[in-house]
Amino acid sequence: MTADRVRDYALDGHDTEHAKATGLANADWYRTEVARKDMKELMQRRDGPAIRDTAVWIALHIVTAWGGIAFWGTWWCVPFWAAYGVLYGSACDSRWHEAGHGTAFRTQWMNDVVYQIASFQVVRNPVSWRWSHARHHTDTIIVGRDPEIACMRPPNLLKLLVAYGGIYGMWESMVALVRNAMGHLSAGEKDYIPESEWGKAIFAARFHMAIYAATAVAALGWQSWIPVMLIGGPRIYGAWHMVMTGLIQHCGLAEDVTDHRLNSRTVYMNPISRWLYWNMNYHIEHHMFPMVPYHALPKLHALIKHDLPPANPSIWDAYREALPAVLRQAKDPDYAFRKPLPPTARPYQEATPHG
Repeated sequence: MTADRVRDYALDGHDTEHAKATGLANADWYRTEVARKDMKELMQRRDGPAIRDTAVWIALHIVTAWGGIAFWGTWWCVPFWAAYGVLYGSACDSRWHEAGHGTAFRTQWMNDVVYQIASFQVVRNPVSWRWSHARHHTDTIIVGRDPEIACMRPPNLLKLLVAYGGIYGMWESMVALVRNAMGHLSAGEKDYIPESEWGKAIFAARFHMAIYAATAVAALGWQSWIPVMLIGGPRIYGAWHMVMTGLIQHCGLAEDVTDHRLNSRTVYMNPISRWLYWNMNYHIEHHMFPMVPYHALPKLHALIKHDLPPANPSIWDAYREALPAVLRQAKDPDYAFRKPLPPTARPYQEATPHG
């Protein structure tokens, strides 16, 4: 990889062709060896954990929304809306993610219901993002192939900073949703969404926009911000936890490699963040074995951690690692932080260099 290389993250650019030509697209990824018996047990799907967590999630929505409305106009409403915002605008991301994989519940219709609700909350087209995320897993952080790279190089530091406020992310998501609702798919969307699904993506966007329109009408008719605080608004004021945990998944690590130990980060988190995040802090493990349900990821981690770089002991420690790397990439886009492996690990499966 040359130091003066200009990266093309578009899904129809010169890096796309390079990824295909060098075998980075749909590559054979490194996986830690796990006994067949252990993997069969880990991949066992169950309804119980997700029903429990989803019931708590819904109940907390109801309680915090009630508090926000009941105490509207006083300072007492602030903690209720703050909690509601995180439950709606951040926890939705992990629910969208796991239900989209079809692993959260054993019963498929339960996955589908949670996926549709969480997709709406996170302002993602449920059709296009299902295919986008499938590409993210087959070509994780492969330039020109992965449509979900958050930390491009050189990084846009201002964009990354303002992402915590939720406004920029909401704007980007709404622009894409409005474009889809008007019947238009981007070149990238057409690349990873099968043509047979294009009509479904447009219909889904129009359905979501109809709900937002009804919310706006209700707010205007009642002359109240409460409808917006309940629907749509939390994607702005409650997205900070989603951004905080999401950016440390891959930022500062390697591009164009076929070993998730080089481009993904596992981080130990407090119980509340783990519940909100549905154990996606075990991110190397999830990318290696995406069909393992979220509730089994701690067991998977214990089984394979001998072959992984040491997990960051906290969210703060992950930022102490990722932030200097991202700042350095602003000056040296070819730099990537590389964690040492424990003596028990097999060597990294190295990157394919660019010509």
